[in-house]
Amino acid sequence: MIEALPLFHRIAGQPVIVLGSGVAADAKRRLVERAGGEAIDELQQGIDRGARLAFIAHDDLASAEADALRARCAGLLVNVTDRPALCDFTVPSILDRTPVLVAIGTGGASAGLAKQLRLRLEGLLPQRLGALARALESARAALRARFPAADDRRRALDAALAPGGTLDPLVEGSADRVEGWLAGAGDAAAQVIEIVLRSADPDDLSLREARWLGTADVIRHEAAVPAAILDRSRADAVRRLIAADAPLPDPGDAPAATVIVLRAPR
Repeated sequence: MIEALPLFHRIAGQPVIVLGSGVAADAKRRLVERAGGEAIDELQQGIDRGARLAFIAHDDLASAEADALRARCAGLLVNVTDRPALCDFTVPSILDRTPVLVAIGTGGASAGLAKQLRLRLEGLLPQRLGALARALESARAALRARFPAADDRRRALDAALAPGGTLDPLVEGSADRVEGWLAGAGDAAAQVIEIVLRSADPDDLSLREARWLGTADVIRHEAAVPAAILDRSRADAVRRLIAADAPLPDPGDAPAATVIVLRAPR
């Protein structure tokens, strides 16, 4: 179970309360302004103006608790610097490839760990990743015309964006290939893939198996397959319970491009 629900909150043009002074408060103000919000340094003024978020960065615990209580009673979501127990939300370490944002959080356990993970990823994600996102956004109408069915569009994109695909997001220059890919994109063939689990631990999945689970349309699974494994599949994938050792379906009868048959550890 995840301990918090990651969300991206639009605050452009909106008031956001930021209380406190010093390095931590200044960092929160810069973050708010970077996202287009207006930092308000007075609690009641922010409440009166309809603020929905409050960052509280007081060094004094009593002051932080008091302001957090006032803000929460006014219906605001509250973040208190270095006080995870007082937070309604925490602030992730952000990797910016606008409009692509990667947010890395630890639930307040360790900001240092989140930062180091972000720095590692900085070296992996191309600087023009945002350009690829913009190119795909501009191609929406053409993509819908080429693939009218939503499932067909998703499968085509999955294939193009997969490792080694035409639009592999980790390869520089993918943004420049969107138009040519769309002109020649073909329909994905149906396939059935069997995965026999080695253990109940999802970390024992190979990278390829994890990728298959993350893109499959249908998951056919035996009853003994652990929920932790099933949670690695797409949230909107169709799940079908099958009997132990049930035969593989014929690819020609597959209701979608990719069907995964999950076998419990033997």
